[in-house]
Amino acid sequence: MGEVGHPGRGRVREAVREGVRAYLMIAGMWVRSTMAYRASFVMTTFGSFATTFFDFVGIMLMFSRVDALGGWSLPEVAFLYGLSGTSFGLADLVIGSMERLGRRVRDGTLDTLLVRPAPVLAQVAADQFALRRLGRVVQGLLVLGWSVARLDVDWTPLKLLLMPVMLVSGCGIFCAVFVAGAAFQFLAQDASEVQNAFTYGGGALLQYPPTVFARELVRGVTFVLPLAFVNWLPATYVLGRPYPLALPEWVAFAPPLVAVACCALAGLAWRAGLRSYRSTGS
Repeated sequence: MGEVGHPGRGRVREAVREGVRAYLMIAGMWVRSTMAYRASFVMTTFGSFATTFFDFVGIMLMFSRVDALGGWSLPEVAFLYGLSGTSFGLADLVIGSMERLGRRVRDGTLDTLLVRPAPVLAQVAADQFALRRLGRVVQGLLVLGWSVARLDVDWTPLKLLLMPVMLVSGCGIFCAVFVAGAAFQFLAQDASEVQNAFTYGGGALLQYPPTVFARELVRGVTFVLPLAFVNWLPATYVLGRPYPLALPEWVAFAPPLVAVACCALAGLAWRAGLRSYRSTGS
């Protein structure tokens, strides 16, 4: 009985390797195309950096009038902003092209991806890979570094270890939201704005402390769409603040498990959506 599962696991590993290989090949093609016009790349990357930077400027302007936002100081809010911005920026860089799936479904160009010998998810994720999105990642990291330098935190080894874990797990959670939103577009072909409400909107939501939102909203992004595990809950442990919803302390270390669960569920949603696709006009 123990040997029965080995072929299945082997096929899964081979499918993952094939998907990664296809993704890297397509993304590399777009990177080479982008770097053929380096001046344009530099300008668009700076534009991405500047656009997201003005979001943080807005937060700084608020703190020019108040000393705290929901009981959180500027360095603490900047800490949330940096974690959210970097995690979302990484996910947007890696898989942000998923939001265009609805357009492909409507105009029938998704059919061309189905006949290619490569996983459709990898093709859609790498399509028009935009290296300029690095500007968002850099901006998030700069704000995160600025906040860490100004926080009065006792940096234990566990807290230091939690920092990269938060960023990787947050990226995984946002990637899952991108994929699940794309899967929804198989049914609702004009749902890109709905998807953006959960991806870009979720990233903007997490830039502010949970204390400024209603408890019902905090419950929703904790137990329904678990975006709180991107930064709210682990950051609460790092900063030594009371946990929202009086949750236990161990939830600060749950982001990796939540990210894996979200990615698994998003994968199932993607497979279901792809199986339901019947080409354009159907």
